[in-house]
Amino acid sequence: MRYEGPIYRPPSEAHSLLIQATIGCPHNRCTFCMVYKNGPRYRVRDVAEIKKDMIVAKEVYGSQIRTLFFPAGNTIAMKTDDLCAICCFAREIFPQLERITVYGSSQYIHKKGPGGLQRLAEAGLSRIHVGLESGDDVIIKRIKKGTNSAQQIEAGRWVAEAGIELSLYVILGIGGKERTKPHATNTAKVLNAIEPHFTRLRTFVPKINTPLLEDVKRGSFEMLGPHEVLKEAVMLIRGIEVSTCITSDHYTNYIKLDGKMPDEKPRLLKTINEFLKKDENFFRPFFVGQE
Repeated sequence: MRYEGPIYRPPSEAHSLLIQATIGCPHNRCTFCMVYKNGPRYRVRDVAEIKKDMIVAKEVYGSQIRTLFFPAGNTIAMKTDDLCAICCFAREIFPQLERITVYGSSQYIHKKGPGGLQRLAEAGLSRIHVGLESGDDVIIKRIKKGTNSAQQIEAGRWVAEAGIELSLYVILGIGGKERTKPHATNTAKVLNAIEPHFTRLRTFVPKINTPLLEDVKRGSFEMLGPHEVLKEAVMLIRGIEVSTCITSDHYTNYIKLDGKMPDEKPRLLKTINEFLKKDENFFRPFFVGQE
């Protein structure tokens, strides 16, 4: 099996087979992301090569593979025919496969359209991890996400209608002190409009070699402290009215949160409020991300 460039996968794919389908990210302009800023440039691997890697994986691990993740940063941007081909092949070679997953940004999901997403679902694609980051259009533009809230909503609904699980990522604190309330309230509105299967919380940590870190250093971006991040989480969770699984499965977060909305909203809010009683020195210190 061959890998090129940084290989990242969601925490929920920790036990999945990783077969690289794409290299880099076709957007690669988000101001908070350092992963592919120094390369490699985006390209799609040849379908025949991807299939060969799956054959090698079967020789090494056997046919008992149950979950498969196709890196890299935006594999949904592959041509629909090619992505369908490798999904179908994976189902053929690993008969016990239960889940096939990719990363995908809203703008590239949107390009697939409802028909393309339906084809992918039929081919076996079962979950897409999407960096929503924020539902606030001011923030989305500032961080150069390459989309907007209306497109995020439409793309998310199409994914769900196709029968593909949708895992959305929200970055607490990505709007800084200036946009904390709009970030929380507008993101909740987008989540309510989409009703994703999973809403995964992250906390903004400035990363090396990123424009947003330079903004932090200059003071043009004021980061939230631990209590402010938790208060933003309270606003977000209070605003969510639909069914979605909240989880904070990431090292950037100040506390661990897991619960099914809306039934467990009171418990989640109670947990946050208990931590808000603690001194800010209780929480992890500020750090600059290196990866």
